[in-house]
Amino acid sequence: MKKNATKWLMAAALAATVSSPAMAEKWDLPMAYSGSNFHSVTGAEFAKCVTTGTGGDIEITTHPSGSLFKGADIKRAVQTGQVPIGERLLSGHQNEAAIFGFDSVPFLATSFDQSDKLWNAAKPILEETLAKQNLTLLYAVPWPPQGLYFKKEINSVADMKGIKFRSYNNTTTRFAELTGMLPVVIEAAEISQAFATGVAESMISSGATGYDRKVWESLTHFYEVDAWMPRNYMIINSDVWKGTSQANKNVIKGCAEIAEYAGTWRAKEYTGFTLAGLRAGGMTVEPAGANLKTEFEAIGEVMMADWLKAAGKDGQALVDAFRKMN
Repeated sequence: MKKNATKWLMAAALAATVSSPAMAEKWDLPMAYSGSNFHSVTGAEFAKCVTTGTGGDIEITTHPSGSLFKGADIKRAVQTGQVPIGERLLSGHQNEAAIFGFDSVPFLATSFDQSDKLWNAAKPILEETLAKQNLTLLYAVPWPPQGLYFKKEINSVADMKGIKFRSYNNTTTRFAELTGMLPVVIEAAEISQAFATGVAESMISSGATGYDRKVWESLTHFYEVDAWMPRNYMIINSDVWKGTSQANKNVIKGCAEIAEYAGTWRAKEYTGFTLAGLRAGGMTVEPAGANLKTEFEAIGEVMMADWLKAAGKDGQALVDAFRKMN
């Protein structure tokens, strides 16, 4: 895939250099996560690829850490044309449409192989949903498997009651409710401060987020539960996309294909690296105990039923298509 994308990009870049653009377009690209996060690194490389591949016809500048728009505002900013392009956590918008939360259904897809299959099943439905919102999908990259962070040892759901829990979408809010925790909505850029000040005491996230934010300064335990593998996605305003020349569209498509490949590779490599980093920071990193895992799986069944009810026919069709692949 990477080889084909590279050939495509080279051909498109050659086509772009033969034409003489009247004026370079400058695109601002907002991103929610820190510049060192692998999603942001992938996004920055994508931006450079497009800038170089179009011969400077389109110049993309990235704005990580929610510095231009906060994470929750990025999709709307792209949709309304405040910026032409942006990158955001896909499931952060499942309050708009349940289908956006397909990748955060507990224990549906818990490995990179399963995550890829789930993405292939979801992509046609997702693209159709985005098209109705004046958005065009460019690429998506998974996070490593999600685990649970705490500032104390946890052996059962009962131990979690009353803990202030960082929520970032409908799924995490529902998870908090079912475990007796207290959900607090906190953007990725605010995680470190939230834990340091006691606004939050726990979260479900990947090792990557915890490592990037040095959560060992406030938290003590990370439990590997492989609950789900959410994705970040790169979207472009559909009006902007329609107004882009075919040569430049080809460059952007090629860069997007490379970004999805590279980002997914990084997610796989980053999994072990970041867990080792959490340990090095002094955290206890271990699989959830048998009792806790059993309780989580029961909660996952409830949440699956909730999501299927909210997602309707599209949700059931997606799950059915995914299960046929396994």
